[in-house]
Amino acid sequence: WRWMRRRTMLEVSAATVVARRCAMAALDPAAGITPFPPLLRWLIEHDVEHEVHEHHVTVRAMETARAEGIDPRRFAKTVVLMADGHAALVVVDALDRVDLAKAAAFLAADSIRLATEDELLALAPGCEVGTIPPIGDLFGLHVTADHAIHDDPEISFHAGSHRFTMHVDREAWQRA
Repeated sequence: WRWMRRRTMLEVSAATVVARRCAMAALDPAAGITPFPPLLRWLIEHDVEHEVHEHHVTVRAMETARAEGIDPRRFAKTVVLMADGHAALVVVDALDRVDLAKAAAFLAADSIRLATEDELLALAPGCEVGTIPPIGDLFGLHVTADHAIHDDPEISFHAGSHRFTMHVDREAWQRA
């Protein structure tokens, strides 16, 4: 797999991007088989070059990285934690696991746990469970990314669906 840059489509609306991508894949946007539309809008509005990829349905980040043919260290897995009753997004690579004790210390939380499926659905109703993109602005949340994520020039992550991923320039994602 080789990273391919695509021009940023600033002049194109997110709806057009979704419709074009779905037309290429013979999918129906009305059926809900698309990347998370607010994510596409956010990337365009924040001038983050991106590329949408479609693959067979996967559930785990490692499976998704394999399906995409990328190094799992370049796949950003978003984990939603409940820290003292408040949601927080933590981003690690597909090979990594979140150490809850370290996360609690970093977030200065007395109690910490993984979010439940119901909490995930309430937090991101347009995303399938387990596919929340690592963009805190979309959900009004702070994002904490592991140092390993900061080492990669490009990253990939779920695009709100078990079928779509987004490939972005890591520095542009981090800046935005």
